[in-house]
Amino acid sequence: MAPMAAGNLVAVAMSAAVLLLLAAAAAANQEGEALTAFRKGLRDPNGALASWDPNLVNPCTWGRLTCDDDNRVTGIISLDLYNNIEGSIPPEFGNLENLISLDLYNNNISGPIPPSLGKLKSLGYMRMDHNRLTGQIPNELVGLSNLMVLNLSNNDLCGTIPTSGPFERFLPSSFANNPRLRVPQMGLHDGDDG
Repeated sequence: MAPMAAGNLVAVAMSAAVLLLLAAAAAANQEGEALTAFRKGLRDPNGALASWDPNLVNPCTWGRLTCDDDNRVTGIISLDLYNNIEGSIPPEFGNLENLISLDLYNNNISGPIPPSLGKLKSLGYMRMDHNRLTGQIPNELVGLSNLMVLNLSNNDLCGTIPTSGPFERFLPSSFANNPRLRVPQMGLHDGDDG
């Protein structure tokens, strides 16, 4: 191979490597931004999320997160009542596209479930029970075909439970103790639509 051609090949390979590193950094930054937005909107009196430092480039170094081999956030682990977390779920959570598990049960999380969570196509496990969530269950969640476990019980959700997509497989106990939430098949609740 001629020296000029070898030099061009090395330059192309180095350019490709730099682009891959930039893409990985951009993905980490997008995930970091989503998690930072969540953290900024919380009251965390026990410091459960103290390691969530937005100055660290890779959120996989933060506590209570799981990541895959490519340093993509795949899970948020057990932010439960002993942490006394208060706040809301920001729309930016929809940018955590590799998230498999969202475990926010037993807190004081309030406000609506963001429709942007419907973009989490890898999500298989969502526990947001025993919080203070309000509003309707976003119809965008019916597109989460990988969602196998859902618990939204013990909140203040309203409206009608979706009946298509993954919602076809969830038992009524997944939605229990939401007095204004209607189960369409049984017509058990006549609460308002929110």
